Amino acid sequence: MTPTETDARTEFQRAEERTAHNYHPLPVVVQHAEGAWMTDVAGTRYLDLLAGYSALNFGHGHPELTRVAREQLEQLTLTSRAFVHDRFADFCAALGDLCGKDLVLPMNTGAEAVETAIKVARKWGYEVKGVPPGRAKILVMTGNFHGRTTTVVGFSDDPDAHNGFGPFTPGFQAVTYGDLAAVEAAIDEDTVAVLLEPIQGEGGVVIPPDDFLPGVRELCTRHDVLMVADEIQSGLGRTGRTFACDHSDVVPDVYVLGKALGGGIIPVSAVVADRDVLSVLRPGQHGSTFGGNPLACAVGAAVVQLLGTGEPQRRATELGVVLRERLEAMVGHGVLDVRVRGLWAGVDIDPTVGTGRDVCEALMARGVLAKDTHGSTIRLAPPLVVSEEDLGWGLDQLAAVVGG
Repeated sequence: MTPTETDARTEFQRAEERTAHNYHPLPVVVQHAEGAWMTDVAGTRYLDLLAGYSALNFGHGHPELTRVAREQLEQLTLTSRAFVHDRFADFCAALGDLCGKDLVLPMNTGAEAVETAIKVARKWGYEVKGVPPGRAKILVMTGNFHGRTTTVVGFSDDPDAHNGFGPFTPGFQAVTYGDLAAVEAAIDEDTVAVLLEPIQGEGGVVIPPDDFLPGVRELCTRHDVLMVADEIQSGLGRTGRTFACDHSDVVPDVYVLGKALGGGIIPVSAVVADRDVLSVLRPGQHGSTFGGNPLACAVGAAVVQLLGTGEPQRRATELGVVLRERLEAMVGHGVLDVRVRGLWAGVDIDPTVGTGRDVCEALMARGVLAKDTHGSTIRLAPPLVVSEEDLGWGLDQLAAVVGG
């Protein structure tokens, strides 16, 4: 029997009936994907302009990444960190070199890596900086998104993420994102870290003022505070550079990485820093059963190798010019504002056109998949392998939807 749209709707309804509603997905049921395109159970093709929130920077089914994964599946998938496996050293060395740092602590998910970075920063504050026990403070930013653990949502100002999940972990102070004076005023002798996203992805691809990241770097150095950069969405080629911090010539003390590090195949994350930071952890103080497993290390090392060619970064830069020019032409024609860095954009929809969700549903009907955030904004993050022709076609559909 040939699948039909009715079959697709039935599959979607079955999923909705047996799933906790922590997401509000578009009514599409994907069955196959390759490169920048996905196909649903009814055979309808869609251009993917989300790329799994940057987890699919290298596209669906990248041939080199899937080859490495298949080969590793036949060799060894898990040992736990009770033992060392033959892919571990290569992955840690390659990722450390990519970041210019001494040590790598592999984890699984982005939220787990953020939690790890928080623990490391506190431990460093007590053992290295000399903050009195129980007084370590971490500065965070308004509009932040670092995951959805109870610790992280405690310092989120998104009511959906925050409300109803307390009591929350103390030790965090929020300051206005992009406001260097606010950061400086909040730093005191108990401050151990400033945790920030170089570009706020969930917030709508919010780019701070040019002097913000260099200024935070200088303040952290001057006050002996760790600068912790959450590059889970912004890193690994998305913005046209290996890391979003590179655009400001800033090197943080700690990189928090995830999403694209797993090549769209397996969850892989990591905290990367120099020895004087990560060496504060000793056996028994932190761990992860699946963190740094052989399959993850094999895929992660292949991702680092791809980035080492510079090709993903180059494509993001070149196609980012197309993305920026096309989106800026829509401002005043159904779009209020756009923010673009590399192949990543936040698009603020004119409310007279509809909500971000309305626009995403209209795009889906035209064969394009994107995601809304904060009501009136949609995020565009195509796989870096998307062709210029396909990207242009997808933007044509957006222009038609918003009336631009």
